[in-house]
Amino acid sequence: MAGGPSTPELAAAGSETGGLGFLAAGYLSAATLADRITAARRLTTGPIGVNLFTPQPDTAFTAELERYAQHLAGEAERYGVALGEPRFDDDDWAAKLDVVADLRPEVVSFTFGLPSAHECARLRDVGITTIATVTTVAEAEAAEACGVDAVVAQAAAAGGHRGTFDPTVLPADQPLLDLVAAVSARLSIPVVAAGGLVTAAGVAGAISAGAVAVQAGTAFLLADEAGTGPTQRAALRDPQFTETALTRAFSGRYARGLRNRFIDEHEDAAPFGYPQVHHLTSPVRAAAARAGDPHGTNVWAGTGYRSITAGPAADILTGLAAELPARS
Repeated sequence: MAGGPSTPELAAAGSETGGLGFLAAGYLSAATLADRITAARRLTTGPIGVNLFTPQPDTAFTAELERYAQHLAGEAERYGVALGEPRFDDDDWAAKLDVVADLRPEVVSFTFGLPSAHECARLRDVGITTIATVTTVAEAEAAEACGVDAVVAQAAAAGGHRGTFDPTVLPADQPLLDLVAAVSARLSIPVVAAGGLVTAAGVAGAISAGAVAVQAGTAFLLADEAGTGPTQRAALRDPQFTETALTRAFSGRYARGLRNRFIDEHEDAAPFGYPQVHHLTSPVRAAAARAGDPHGTNVWAGTGYRSITAGPAADILTGLAAELPARS
């Protein structure tokens, strides 16, 4: 839920209601991440998780980025902004590792790849549980070999960026329950289910398939405590949007969101290259959101977004757990 929806208030509400609230560290500076962890600690006595984007290979080609910038010139003109600089960075990885090692949230998860075995051990040595996001059995086996304590098996229905280790590979469309069962059969560490879990029945089904827990993001996009912007909130309830799509047009890496004009007009021209394309399109997306135009910005959401509800995060979480067996 990086890029806005994740807030200390949302994470704290999840933990206060018996879940494990997460803070998304993506796109934040290390200093801002530290502030948000501290803010969440003030709001709950429960555990806190932090999700980090792991560094990934630079897959961009300068000529392709230049062609895409030319292709997007009309979008910049439409919203009265200049395109961003398509720069490569590692999302302040080393500094964020220092932050979590120092402030010690109970759990740190990784998306887009794996930490090194040394980095994983460093966090474990200070009492942090580590979890890796995986999308295939092969990725899951690599994660276990790296030394993480658990994996999140993320299926194709998930909203936002796919956690695939290779950013240039079209994500597999294996159904969640099949993925959970396959990963659970091969690993000796716990498996958490993620992707399309927006109803109590879906959550109960994932647990029945072998998951020890579930991870939900889309389900909380309309929560009172979420930082989801007004343009995105309105789009999630707008009947003109009828489906989601996997796209690299906004960021240069596959992600799932509401299918809109931007995706339809630019997907075929978009190159691989994360985070360069993310930085290139960022001013356009921000301007479109300010203008209230959901067709010029990303509205990340999973396939089940039509089933989500607004209200306090505690109520949403309680609803998702409604069909689970009572704890003894």
